Parts: sequence; C-alpha cells; structure tokens
Amino acid sequence: MNGMEDVVVTGLGATTPLGGDVASTWAGMLAGESGIRAIEEDWAQQLPVRIAGRLRTEPAEVLDRVQARRMDRCEQIALVAAREAWADAGRPEVDPERLAVVIGTGTGGALTLLGQDDVLEASGVRKVSPHTVPMLMANGPAAWVSIELGARGGAHTPVSACASGAEAIAMGLDLIRLGRADVVVAGGTEACIHPLPLAGFAQAKAHSTRNDEPGRASRPFDVDRDGFVIGEGAVVVVLERAGFAAARAARAHAGLAGAGVTSDAFHITAAQPEGQVRAMRGALESAGVSPRDVGVVHAHATSTPQGDLVEAESVAEAVGLHAAVTATKSMTGHLFGAAGAVGALAAILAVRDGVVPAVRNLEALDPEVKLDVVAGGPRRGRYEAALANAFGFGGHNASLVFTRVG
Repeated sequence: MNGMEDVVVTGLGATTPLGGDVASTWAGMLAGESGIRAIEEDWAQQLPVRIAGRLRTEPAEVLDRVQARRMDRCEQIALVAAREAWADAGRPEVDPERLAVVIGTGTGGALTLLGQDDVLEASGVRKVSPHTVPMLMANGPAAWVSIELGARGGAHTPVSACASGAEAIAMGLDLIRLGRADVVVAGGTEACIHPLPLAGFAQAKAHSTRNDEPGRASRPFDVDRDGFVIGEGAVVVVLERAGFAAARAARAHAGLAGAGVTSDAFHITAAQPEGQVRAMRGALESAGVSPRDVGVVHAHATSTPQGDLVEAESVAEAVGLHAAVTATKSMTGHLFGAAGAVGALAAILAVRDGVVPAVRNLEALDPEVKLDVVAGGPRRGRYEAALANAFGFGGHNASLVFTRVG
C-alpha cells in the first residue's frame, strides 16, 4: 500500500467518563450518553465552572491498593487501560527488546504536583510524600506500563497538549515501520480535574459554563456551543507489525495505515487551518489512501466557537464534504492528552463495526459548518478508512488513518 509492512491494532483498552473499559465506553458513545456531571465537592462551589467528565469507574477499584497509593491518578488510569489492551491483544509473547511503550499526556501528574504543594505550604517539608517526584513526572505513565509489561524497547512520552495521545500512536507506527519494535503499546492519559485548571480555562473563556445542564454543555459544531468541558481518562492500543501478528494468529481490530504530525509555528493557543490540513494530508499520503476513500472523520471538535470552525474548514479542504463526521467529546468531554487516543478508539471501532456515533447535543448545526456531521443517531455503513484528528495548544497537529481489515 505504501511500500512498508502494514501495522495492525490488536488490543484496545480504555477507562473514560462513559465507562471503565472499551465495551462500556463504546456502548455509551453509540447510545449518545453523557459522561459530564456536576462537581459536588465544596472546593468547586465558588468556581465559575462546576462541571466535568469524571471517570465512570475509579481506578482504585481495580488496582492493588498499595501500588495505587504510589501512583498519580494519570498513572493509575494509564495502567488500567494498558492492562485491558494487553489482555485484549492476547498478551503477545515478544522479545522484551522488541516491545516499546509510548504514552502521551498533556499535564502529567498535575494532581500530585498541586496537591503536594498544598501539603508543603500547610504542613512543611516532612509531610511531603517521598513518592512525589515519580508521581508527578510526565513520563510516569509510560514508565509504569513498561515496568508492568517488561518492555525494554523504549518507554516514550510525547507531551504535545491535546495532540499527545495521537502523537503517541503515530510514534508507535514509526517505531514499527523503522524496524525498532514488533509490538508497541501506545495511547494517552490525563487526570487534571482541579480548581486551578478549571479556573484558568474559565478565565480564558474556553470552558463551557452550562453548570445547570452538564449533559448539554459539550456541543461540537452546534450553533450554541460555548466551550469545552474538562474530562479525564485513558485509552491505550496495542500495535503490531502485521507479519508478527499473523504469525501468532492474532485478531486485528483495524489497520493503522498512516499518520501525519505537523506544527503551526503560528500562535500559542490559536489554531491555524494550514497546519491541520498538512497533518491530514500527511496522514493520507503515509497511508496511501485518497481523500475519497475516507468514510469517517473523528473530529477534534472541542466545542469552542472558533476552534470548531477552523477544523471544519480544514477537514473540508483536506478530505472533502463526503465523509461522516463525528465528535465524541460531546459525550466524554475533552480529555486533553488522552483526547487523540479516544478519537483513535472511536475511529478504529467505526471501521471495525461499521457504525459511526452521532454527535450528542447537535440541535442546530452551525451554518458555517459544511461537513456531514452525524446527528440524531448512529450511522451504519461499510467504511474502508477513518481519519482521527487531534490538535493542541502550541500548534501541535496529529492525524491518524485507520483501515478496515478482513
């Protein structure tokens, strides 16, 4: 297809505001459920934003208690998702030197950093946890997963804001195509629901303030959208060299056919269509797939007034107007460093199962959006290829192309 050996997705793992695993997350997406809820704790009551997409299943319920206490929340959920993905892949027997891990994150152990700073200020040095540094470091999730699986082919951590999870999967593709690994465990994780990020995004006018109707707050492409909703979660996939997977008779959910990664070099927060277009075109070229072959686009679509319009313009230019467009942040909220991996999961399952989730809360499509955005209910069909976008502050752009197998 592109002169290089194919790469397939053999394992999927997830824990999100819709469910504690892939099956419940996917069922929630297809049902159009909302994982956005009110924040009931006292610390949130004076904030202008009091809603978030919190995990449906607490990681402490499925992890060893002692181990969990030594991990930041973003590390915990990365490990939960990785375990599911590894089991789903059939726990492949692979040379540890040929097994790599790439887990992206936007903020790393932000909850540990902010929480232990509070401890230091209130109680002094002796009360600070000795586990603080390994809990707050951004490479912690990748490190824990590599330890869990015995991966010695590298443990990597893209930190590219909201493109981090997609960049991690793109890096996994590169590692296999470059002959450096046979199997890569890749994805994204994020857990930073805390007063400081909420206050910061509120001050920037980026977060929805529909506090009285959480389930209607995240509304990509809708004319009445007023910002994103912060969410938490992790998605991890197992990527394999196709020949390696075939030799062990592994089932493949989809092919990872190509990836495009670009930077805008334009503005620290504002998006630029040109960079997004280059990422999508790069992914299609890498995959050997024409725009007409793309039946599904999972849009980054955060539900911000300007961001959705920029992406709609970019998708129209790079792909066209024929593809079925979905945006699952309408249900999960914006998982930042994990967002690209969530989009990848939805794209993989769309081509595997032949169904595209509808965008929740799309009551009136913005007239400036010319795309075929799926609304009202899931759309079924045979989709040969799906493109998943992830764009982040700093001008980070990543696009992935998944193809149907079998």
